[in-house]
Amino acid sequence: MIELEDKLIAQDLFKKKFVCDLSACKGACCVEGNSGAPLTEEEVHILEKEYESIKPFMRKEGIESIDNQGVFYMDWENEPVTTLVDGKECAFVIFDEGGVAKCSIEKAHKEEATNFKKPLSCHLYPIRVSQLKHHEAINYNEWDICKPACDCGNKLDVPVFKFLREPIIRKWGIDFYEKLEYINKEISSRDFDKNS
Repeated sequence: MIELEDKLIAQDLFKKKFVCDLSACKGACCVEGNSGAPLTEEEVHILEKEYESIKPFMRKEGIESIDNQGVFYMDWENEPVTTLVDGKECAFVIFDEGGVAKCSIEKAHKEEATNFKKPLSCHLYPIRVSQLKHHEAINYNEWDICKPACDCGNKLDVPVFKFLREPIIRKWGIDFYEKLEYINKEISSRDFDKNS
């Protein structure tokens, strides 16, 4: 782990390569898993407030789930997560004509129906953030459904943190992202020295 300010950053963010390949995975991360997408308390309030604006972009199954259960539930770790449809996909999932899972919140945002882009946990994936006693831990979450993204990232030579530039800046700001770029250069030059 690399310590930066009050954060512990997994070296995988620099060493692993990642670029989403929706044509291969079909947006499986929005459909598979043990629970909905992690939400902050602030995001719960935003989704409750913005739900009526997002609703026209949703599928009827998702609307029914939310009308019955609300926009979130508490998972096994007692953390708020997005509601699911029949214990499977996120209630906010929509499918395009090719069967690729997309986000109705993001679609509503693109259509300027809401200012909320999507939950940060979705935007940052495959980064997962957890709060330790004195640090924020920033980890890379490896999941077999993302193998096409790893293959694509390796082919294009894009480290995880570079692929996630926009959500990293959204969460921690441009200064933090620029520090990650500096760390990446240090790691790259160290690796180059080792190999020469």
